[in-house]
Amino acid sequence: MNRLTDLLGTALPLIQAPMAGVQGAALALAAGRAGALGSLPCAMLAPEAMRQELQRLAASGLPYNVNFFCHAPPTPDAAREAAWRAALAPYHAEIGLDLATIAAGPGRLPFGTAAAEVLEAFRPRVVSFHFGLPAPELLARVKAWGAVVLASATTVDEARWLEANGADAVIAQGLEAGGHRGHFLSDDLTRQSGTFALLPQVKAAVRVPVIAAGGIADAAGVRAAMALGADGVQVGTAYLCSDEATTSALHRAALQSEAARHTQLTTLFTGRPARGIVNRAMRELGALNPAAPAFPLATAAIAPLRAHWEAQGRGDFTPLWSGQNASGCLSASAAAITAALAEGFSPGL
Repeated sequence: MNRLTDLLGTALPLIQAPMAGVQGAALALAAGRAGALGSLPCAMLAPEAMRQELQRLAASGLPYNVNFFCHAPPTPDAAREAAWRAALAPYHAEIGLDLATIAAGPGRLPFGTAAAEVLEAFRPRVVSFHFGLPAPELLARVKAWGAVVLASATTVDEARWLEANGADAVIAQGLEAGGHRGHFLSDDLTRQSGTFALLPQVKAAVRVPVIAAGGIADAAGVRAAMALGADGVQVGTAYLCSDEATTSALHRAALQSEAARHTQLTTLFTGRPARGIVNRAMRELGALNPAAPAFPLATAAIAPLRAHWEAQGRGDFTPLWSGQNASGCLSASAAAITAALAEGFSPGL
């Protein structure tokens, strides 16, 4: 036990990272029963779907984390959308798709009043945010029912901002982490650091507990993070091939192949930098193509390409999210993965 487990109400200072699109309540429950804090990603859930998942979690009696994005909805840019569709046009033509029939759409909504209303009925112990924090009135509503608030920081400045604006603990997200970068004060990727460079700097800069995330895939990684002063760790990629994850067979195969050794940040699939395994789209279009519309508007035009090639058993246009260290992606139960990670915690934590 340490101050993080006291805050989270868990046996272990370990958080199963929320991973939208590849998990639901089943993974969160399995990790929670094994002593970690299970997480439910809600960025892609409509209110009724969220309610159903929360009912499963609440019935367990376990503490759990509910995660949301906090991005500002973008202003549609017709010129940029046109440039993006022009870049994708040859790929649509290759498979006989008509771009004109594809409607634009947001794909992911930020935390708002509707989500808060659903959430308030369940009053989860932990609520976490990516891309900063929600509007002050929404954050106050969450904290009013006693929720512990976590948020991701990718720089020391972001960690200080989060502490000053109400976060009860900071997740120090290193550059190795899979999925979306949590940056919100600057889009300059040169300001991003690896986990073990970022962690001690954040630890020295804030008073709240600091959770290390990014590149931690086994007990040795956990031990190293704790040695550098982390109050706990958050692990995502190592759970992607767990029995309880909903990760597709195509994605699982990529994670357990040599291809997983080559990952890159890309804006192609959503419009915001996120780390995934390099594939045809990233190689041919350029992983950080400036034509990609602002998050999350890039998703609509590329989604039909993803669907077509996935039907052929290929991940050419699929976001194969992964951290830089996929060595822990084992085909095993979440309980077994959690137990293996827990070996990195020293007795008495």
